[in-house]
Amino acid sequence: MSRENIILEQEIETNESAEKLSHKSKVDINVLLNKVRADQKKERFENLIFVGLISAVVVVSGLIISL
Repeated sequence: MSRENIILEQEIETNESAEKLSHKSKVDINVLLNKVRADQKKERFENLIFVGLISAVVVVSGLIISL
């Protein structure tokens, strides 16, 4: 394939994807809210793990120092 053919194929693919996106004019707010809630839940879980690890390090360090 020549370079021109590759460029033309890429332009066709981008035009097709742009057309697909333009046809979707409605956005379901419930889907967006569910994504945000899932992200918040994941973030809270990660923060809890982080705080737990920090607490464990402090406790272990305190035990080692006290001995």
